[in-house]
Amino acid sequence: MELRHLEYFVAVAEERHFTRAARRLMVSQSGLSASIRTLERELGGPLFVRSTRRVELTEIGRAVLTDARRAIAGAEAAKQAAAEVQGLVRGVLAVGTEQCIGVVDVPGALAKLHAAHPRIEIRLRHSGSADLMRELVAGQLDVAFVAGDEPVQDSVRTVPLAAEPMVLLTGPRHPLATVDVPAWSELSAETFVDFHRDWSIRQVTDHAFAEQGLTRRVALEVNDVHSLLDLVRCELGVAIVPRPVAMKDKAAGLVSRPLPGEVLWRVSLAVGDGAHASPAARAFCALCGALTAE
Repeated sequence: MELRHLEYFVAVAEERHFTRAARRLMVSQSGLSASIRTLERELGGPLFVRSTRRVELTEIGRAVLTDARRAIAGAEAAKQAAAEVQGLVRGVLAVGTEQCIGVVDVPGALAKLHAAHPRIEIRLRHSGSADLMRELVAGQLDVAFVAGDEPVQDSVRTVPLAAEPMVLLTGPRHPLATVDVPAWSELSAETFVDFHRDWSIRQVTDHAFAEQGLTRRVALEVNDVHSLLDLVRCELGVAIVPRPVAMKDKAAGLVSRPLPGEVLWRVSLAVGDGAHASPAARAFCALCGALTAE
């Protein structure tokens, strides 16, 4: 019986859903289902009653769950004890980040962690900051790079990493390309290219307009930076983005202008507070703290 199969079983039992469990474990749903079937064959009976909306534990599943949790905890404790004797940090680090975090080099930070602690298994997923915070509180992530001003629960602490101004991005022939600092009233009359409402970039911009008592028209919604830049280049709309986005090679030839007033794109590292943080998470926080001091 493989420990991995027990870990998958516990995840499905806690989530009551195969898709959510696969997302939590950052594995494919087909691989998860195959592991559960293997475990069921070894134990001689079904562990779950499956329905279209959720799964429930069978009598066998309920009987196995407590011992499965103990086995996983015991194995992790043994690994950690051995690692501590050797002066090593090991374990799994589940990292979440927004796709376009901009002001932090997430791949570079993960590479430095891997170089310093090669026994830490790194898992990464992209989502919006609100989703990342929920998954962090639920224990599905160890750390998350979040942006904007997401509310923070007591079980989570945030470490500010960087802040950059938001800027207007236009095509070179757009009328606002020659305006030093456009007025909010001018901006509200424009057609915008922006990200989906779940993205913090969109939320920061929406909040800035709301503070001015203004609305705007977002006609083109995208889920990646390159598409946004292409649409602005084709003069189909303007965009408001963090300054690092306007400095990308892909943005060459576009025009950036400051906004009327300070609108900041803030990025923080969110992590479980105190006892909620794993050794791997604490090691990563220490590394990120060193990065901010560089």
